[in-house]
Amino acid sequence: MKRILTALILAQTLSIQAKDINYKKVNAQARREYRQPVRPGTNGINPFWNGFARKFIFAPAFDFREHPDARAYLYILSDAEGHTWQMKARSPKADLAPIWEDIPAGTQVTLDVFPITAQGTQTSDTLGHRTFLRDFPFCGPINTPARPYREAALKGMLFLHRMKVMQHWLDNETPDMTYRLNTYACKIMGSAIQNECLVARYFPAERDQALQIARHIAAFLRSVSQKASDPLPYFPPTYINGVLANSSITKQEGEDATMCMEPLTVATGLLDLYNETHERSYYDWAIGITETYRRLQRPDGSMPIKLVYSTGKAVNDRNAMLHPLLKHLRRLHDEYGIDTYEDMRQKGEEWMHDVAIRSFDMTGQFEDVSVINIKPYQNLTNCTAAPYADYLYGNSSPTKADLQDARDLMQLSEDQFVFWDMRPEADGIRQHATPCVFEQYKYQMSVDASACNVAGGFISCYLATGDELALAKAMALTNAITQVQDARSGYIPTLWKRSRSVSTDSMWLNCALHSIRHLLRMSEALEK
Repeated sequence: MKRILTALILAQTLSIQAKDINYKKVNAQARREYRQPVRPGTNGINPFWNGFARKFIFAPAFDFREHPDARAYLYILSDAEGHTWQMKARSPKADLAPIWEDIPAGTQVTLDVFPITAQGTQTSDTLGHRTFLRDFPFCGPINTPARPYREAALKGMLFLHRMKVMQHWLDNETPDMTYRLNTYACKIMGSAIQNECLVARYFPAERDQALQIARHIAAFLRSVSQKASDPLPYFPPTYINGVLANSSITKQEGEDATMCMEPLTVATGLLDLYNETHERSYYDWAIGITETYRRLQRPDGSMPIKLVYSTGKAVNDRNAMLHPLLKHLRRLHDEYGIDTYEDMRQKGEEWMHDVAIRSFDMTGQFEDVSVINIKPYQNLTNCTAAPYADYLYGNSSPTKADLQDARDLMQLSEDQFVFWDMRPEADGIRQHATPCVFEQYKYQMSVDASACNVAGGFISCYLATGDELALAKAMALTNAITQVQDARSGYIPTLWKRSRSVSTDSMWLNCALHSIRHLLRMSEALEK
């Protein structure tokens, strides 16, 4: 067994080394791409989406007002040390490409735009004012893997399997609530089922125990899910045993509410469990959940972001990003030959293209962040943008429009949330392990699942288009996962920020599962 494992690790290492990337070429490509703004609103078709943005890798353009007497506009950028950079343009909405590469990476700058009159006089009327970080661009190679991706994935899934909170399920059909995140039933317990199915598949010696754990979790979720006659048939709840005290959601959005897309985490686990056990009840439950989504889908293809659990009514008029559902429906079609839901998937894709992508408001849908009174673009996140790009790249025959939408979404994700590097603090230490990916505007934190989202979109881009720069970026972010992973235990931390203490209590099990699945996928992609 040891000899076989060594051979597998050696094969994985050789496959990574075989991907010889021409970094001179891809770095030049990156520099060219960074001179262009992401989906600028200057063409009169796309909206200006960056009103809440804090940083940029791509040269930005802003929605600054016109001046009736101006024949040109002066742009002045300055930093805290008094350095300035200037350019002139015919519009106050011009992008900063002419001076973008002149600004040192990692510099916090302030931009002011002034009108220049027909007489050539600069007025003091400030038409626009923004402060933001001119962030570090990608410039590879950045890092190397600490261990082969497959080995990192196997160590990760075993770590989760052996956690006290997971082992608790062996002899119990109720959760161990000392792990406080179990309050998020769909996300955490659905992910736990998925991990145990992976353990059952990859570790024959652990199979019986892993499937026992998965069955007990499923039994608990079934006991708290809605019945066939309820408003949301077969839906498990987003929340149990109250809501965490540090959550920003209100009572209206917790307790008697459910995130519309989150039962799909459980549905995925149920299909995995069916595949491992061939017990039909799990498959039937997953199909029952799918049927409820069919009922919830509106004529335009959209669905609400959050529902009142007891009534099935929408909490507000905000719409969900549909990538989890669309991926689920594609799985039913591709893996099980079910074409019953293809009309549903088509309507969802059309809504995503015509509304979500057109508006570019890739809003967050997190169960611990309020979705009420959120302004457009106020909580953009890679967690909706990159996974939908991944979905589009994964279409069997992506259209030209699919590829352009996916490219735009990946540029948004990189521009706003990826940190290829950071300046050290005064003590000489970076605050986050880099490269890393921040989760959302409302939670400015490096998260392992976010790194997976963006790396996953990049590897899908490479597989669909052959873009070597996308491969280089995917590998850099994936390598980072192996570097933050604890070498002995396999523990993959959720948060990559410098901390005085490290505790698994703050580890989101669903995020660790995301890392495990991504590592397995990268291993398979590089072995082709």
